[in-house]
Amino acid sequence: MKLNLKNKNALVCGSTQGIGKASAIALANEGVNVTLIARNETTLKQVLSILPNTNQNHNYIVADFSNPEDVRQKVSNFILKNHGFHILINNTGGPKAGTVLNADLNEFESAFIQHLKCNHVLAQTIIPFMKTEGYGRIINMISTSVKQPIEGLGVSNTIRGAVANWSKTLATEVGSFGITVNNVLPGATATERLTAILHNVAKKINGTFEQAETMMKNITPAKRFAKPEEIANAVVFLASEAASYINGINLPVDGGRTKSL
Repeated sequence: MKLNLKNKNALVCGSTQGIGKASAIALANEGVNVTLIARNETTLKQVLSILPNTNQNHNYIVADFSNPEDVRQKVSNFILKNHGFHILINNTGGPKAGTVLNADLNEFESAFIQHLKCNHVLAQTIIPFMKTEGYGRIINMISTSVKQPIEGLGVSNTIRGAVANWSKTLATEVGSFGITVNNVLPGATATERLTAILHNVAKKINGTFEQAETMMKNITPAKRFAKPEEIANAVVFLASEAASYINGINLPVDGGRTKSL
């Protein structure tokens, strides 16, 4: 299968760790010019230094995703001075765990800003270039909770659903320009985020971290956690020419955990 990604330009959000970092590396492996974006310049430089590079033009942008206008300005300035993007990977760390009933209003507002508003300003900033190129791939890293809410992740369940519906709406508006908008729904993936969730589960069941880990693995048919690289493989495919007729979908990459179709 020919992915035909060489010399494409990608902006990868939250790319200093976990799935975002794995996606940046996987895209770079396919010849993509990768621009990392996150708020910590030190870790951005560290990831930039390990990206596969065969005469590629990798770069980074420092931006604060709690401030959508900062994100818009930084990305707009980068495009003016450098280049536009064929690929946008929207990926931001999830809200903290907790029941929806006990969630503070500020938690909803913060998550809405970081996940939906920033996705939106990035799409508005980047899509004009995609239209001129006749090629665009917007891939949103969300959660299987958009199909089946996850207990104890009240704010996340709520905001992820909003992002999924935003994405589906956008997909119908830009499909005629050769732009696709799709969502990847990771299951339990071996990242720092999962470690924090497992600690919370352990407290809830009054057990050990290892017991929580075993319990979570056992509810997945694959009986293991995903590697970030396995999620990144789905990202690379959806970003490629091979996925040109896949638009507006939610793709679970969860080892079969989600029970709904």
